[in-house]
Amino acid sequence: MEATMPIVTDLEAMAQVAEQGIVSKSIVENAHHKIVHFTFAPGQELSEHTASVPAVIHILRGEGVVILDGVEYEAGPGKLYYMPADLKHAVQARGELVFLLTMFRT
Repeated sequence: MEATMPIVTDLEAMAQVAEQGIVSKSIVENAHHKIVHFTFAPGQELSEHTASVPAVIHILRGEGVVILDGVEYEAGPGKLYYMPADLKHAVQARGELVFLLTMFRT
């Protein structure tokens, strides 16, 4: 979805919990950026992987763990994690966990 106009969204209203699942909703996707809103049900996780571009995880609500290059960091509201390209990372939800993932494709 190439944006030619500003995008305004209510991040809290986007949160949608799937029982024992993960819901992802794309907010912006163009040649330079991708912003995705994630809601994890308690106990859900993204296993360790890498991305070919730099990215940021910004925790909006909930609690969990963000693992960057094998180091665990507590995830809670207001926390932000910058990941350079090719960094191994994973996300685990202890309770319901809501966050934004921004990927920089430039």
